[in-house]
Amino acid sequence: MKYLVLIFTVFSLSINAQDYQEFEISEDKIAYKKFGNGYPVLIINGGPGMNSKGFAPLAEMLSENNTTIIYDQRGTGKSELNELNSSSISMDLMVEDIEKLREELGYEQWIVLGHSFGGMLAYAYAAKYPEKITAMIQSHSGGLDLDILNGPSTTSRLSDMERDSLAYYSIKIREGDDSYKTALKRAEFLSAAYLYDKSLVPKIADRFTQGNMMLNSWVWNDLQRIRFDMSAEMRSFEKPVLILNGADEAAPVSLAEKAHEIFPNSKLVIMPECGHYGWLERPDIYLKEVKSFLKRNSSFVN
Repeated sequence: MKYLVLIFTVFSLSINAQDYQEFEISEDKIAYKKFGNGYPVLIINGGPGMNSKGFAPLAEMLSENNTTIIYDQRGTGKSELNELNSSSISMDLMVEDIEKLREELGYEQWIVLGHSFGGMLAYAYAAKYPEKITAMIQSHSGGLDLDILNGPSTTSRLSDMERDSLAYYSIKIREGDDSYKTALKRAEFLSAAYLYDKSLVPKIADRFTQGNMMLNSWVWNDLQRIRFDMSAEMRSFEKPVLILNGADEAAPVSLAEKAHEIFPNSKLVIMPECGHYGWLERPDIYLKEVKSFLKRNSSFVN
């Protein structure tokens, strides 16, 4: 079984926003945080198995003319579950969490931005609740289906030395070394596989140490159980879609190209000299395209 961490990064900014707020779904809690004012934009982070904290800087960047919302996916961060197990973690439940969040916030519709695995979750939400979305942004997406599992391993992008070092620290962790130092060393080698600009490794490596790998495996198991494939549903999704991908990254360009061919109303932007984090590696392109897209599709008052 091949598990993937389609993750995201964090870097230091002064964030002016509300603290995380919570609401309940049955006996579970979902935590979210809002930035700015204007037409709502939900940002779905990558993972699976990571909290949303790393997306606060991006939410701040995009909040100049919009209300941006990040949230901790079930079982991560402040979104605590009464029982955390394979039965309480599934794509269906994660889709319903998003819809319950929209209802909680009182929005009739919103724009949805999904990054990496969050792109896959955005596809699933759009398939079930297309009428609730006015536009969608697919940011370095994991894809419409499970083709990403059939492609080259992410670690194939590493040098032999980097792969050997990654394997060494992975073995130490499996053998019981739970020190932060070892986790961080492993994360530093792994993070290099996601970046074109290797100088950014220190900015993202810490995030690799924080994921819940058991939760990650439950989600990927569920994706395979349901034979995840949103291609048919997205052929009839006529809302505007912006697809962004790095030319040299963990999420193959072919996934973005396939989505662009399927959507009836999409724009594809491939960013040169860019890995998995467009807003860090090519902010000149990424932020320009996203902000322009938001401006064009945020004309209605919610």
